[in-house]
Amino acid sequence: MGRHLRPLRVHQLASQMLETGRLQREPPWYRVVGAIPPTTTLVRTLPVQLQEKQPRKSARKPSRMFQPQRIVYPEDELRSTFFQDHPWELSRPRILVENDGKDFTRYDWSRMQQPGKQLNGESVIQRQLWLMEQQGLSKDEAYDISRKEFYDLRMQEDIERRVASEEALAVGAKFGKSYLDIGIELEGRALDEWKAKALALLQLKRGRQAAFSGAAAEEEEPAAAVVVDRILEGAEGDGAPTTASAGGLL
Repeated sequence: MGRHLRPLRVHQLASQMLETGRLQREPPWYRVVGAIPPTTTLVRTLPVQLQEKQPRKSARKPSRMFQPQRIVYPEDELRSTFFQDHPWELSRPRILVENDGKDFTRYDWSRMQQPGKQLNGESVIQRQLWLMEQQGLSKDEAYDISRKEFYDLRMQEDIERRVASEEALAVGAKFGKSYLDIGIELEGRALDEWKAKALALLQLKRGRQAAFSGAAAEEEEPAAAVVVDRILEGAEGDGAPTTASAGGLL
């Protein structure tokens, strides 16, 4: 009986059982349920939808009903276009510290460079958006203007940095190695390590061949070094060589 028992019939069945004597006294909830009967439905109602959706033909409930709505800003498309054309701008260090959290309200995007703000890709995006909203330019026209201004300011920063470096060197300043020098040094170190490993591998293979032919293995060491040097000379324009190339010349 419990499986088919409806909420509205609980009080009615309890009253019948009291009348027939199957219940000796009233349950504690008897008068409360009689005064405040339970609801007729136990199914949760759907929440209010903030976005109009086309009704589906099937009676199946959507599986993504409770997902949050996607928030889209006008700058998102402009930002995607700029960083697709300039991916290396993402590798530049950025300053995220603000004075009071409202620095953006004091920026005037009628010009590209802002006092107290680092020049980066976000400057191009905000400048492009200002040109589109204030001067009514199209997306491509505003992008070309803001990009040209950005290139000019980047060139000016590079010239100022180069002049400052030359002035510092003129008065006796000493700088460390540049990124290019460090890269060349690491590349040379990797080539030296490869040369040692390739030479050892060639000597091992020549030694095995000499064991079958009866020749002395010590006589093959100068020849192995010559083979490794030839590999390094031929691979200067093709990148770092591998041990597989050494084995292929045997």
